[in-house]
Formats: sequence, structure tokens, C-alpha cells
Amino acid sequence: MTPPFILASSSPRRQELLRSLGIEFTIVRPDIDETQHRDERPLDYVRRLSREKAAQAAARLSSSAAVLAADTIVILAADTLGIDGAGEILGKPADTEEARQMLKRLRGRSHHVYTALTLLVLDNGEARRQLTEVTRTDVTMRDYSDAEIEAYIATGDPFDKAGSYAIQHEAFHPVDRVEGSYTNVVGLPVETLQAMLAAVGWPDMHISKQVYP
Repeated sequence: MTPPFILASSSPRRQELLRSLGIEFTIVRPDIDETQHRDERPLDYVRRLSREKAAQAAARLSSSAAVLAADTIVILAADTLGIDGAGEILGKPADTEEARQMLKRLRGRSHHVYTALTLLVLDNGEARRQLTEVTRTDVTMRDYSDAEIEAYIATGDPFDKAGSYAIQHEAFHPVDRVEGSYTNVVGLPVETLQAMLAAVGWPDMHISKQVYP
């Protein structure tokens, strides 16, 4: 019998992607302090958050289960740094002006999206196995106009998105090119998750090609 699957996230995008794999799950929303530690590198930060979210969700359980937690960050790296995770994190915008400035900074440029997944397997409430993997995707934005930025902000869509954008938004379609996992930019790299599930002996899953490219 397959044990319960717990998603430690309330993200609608992650829920949709998880359903595309045919996994039935229950949501346990973690509540942790997401403040970045002083001198903490971005990749260390995103790994830590995913592990802490998984651990908090697991602490509420006393049965056998699989717990999945995820955290996604957008990194605008300086030209001299390259893709090493040492650039500036662009989080969720606090207000309209911050969303506007993020979108202008990203316009016509490349940036990097990292998602850390932590899969925690519990046996009667005790951690039996834990895997944490980070997936990177390089994203190049198109040269959208100021008017397009304002129209997109008016939809309200940027305000719960790292970097102030959703790659799948049909009207704004902000991205010109993606190198790597598309679903990673949405918030849940399904290729990485499938490999992690296989590593812990979870039943084979198949992504629906009709939902995401």
C-alpha cells in the first residue's frame, strides 16, 4: 500500500504539477521564518528553506508518509559571477513599484531560477530517508515594453511570484528562451522529482505532455 503523500506547500502551481504526475496528496502548509541568514549564499539559502519546510511538516505527522517541500528563487547574477549562485536574489515583490523595478531589471536579460526539493520519507513518524536536490534553469526574458509591464502588474499576477513573473502567463508571456527544465521555472521541476521518487522506491509516474511543454 502506498503511504500518504504530503505536499509542504500551498502553491497552486506546485499542486497542479504534482497532480500531473498522478500523485494524490494532502497539503500541510509550513510556517517558517524565511529570512536569509547573514552571509548565507543563495543556494545554501534555498536548500535550507526546503529542508526546514519538510521538517516542520513532518513534525506534525506520526504515521508513515512521504513529505515533499520546495522553495524557488530567482537569481540575477552579475556578469563577472556567472552561474554560481552568488548573485542577487529577486524574491516576491512587496508592492507595485518593486514588481515594476524587478520586471524592468529582468527585461531582455538572462537570469537563473533555482528550486530546491526536499523529499522526506517517514516510517511511523521517524525520518527514514531524506533527499535534497537543487535544479537550475537559465531563463532569457524578451524585450517587453513598459506598457506591457503595467498591464501585467494590473492583473495582480506578479505579487506571489519570485522575480515578479509567471512564465506560463498567456497574456504577458515574458520569457523568450529557457535552457533547462521549464517546470522548474513554474516552481516544481518534475524531472528532478521523478528521479527522487524513483530513488526512494516510489511507483513510476509520468508527466502529462499536454499540460506543460
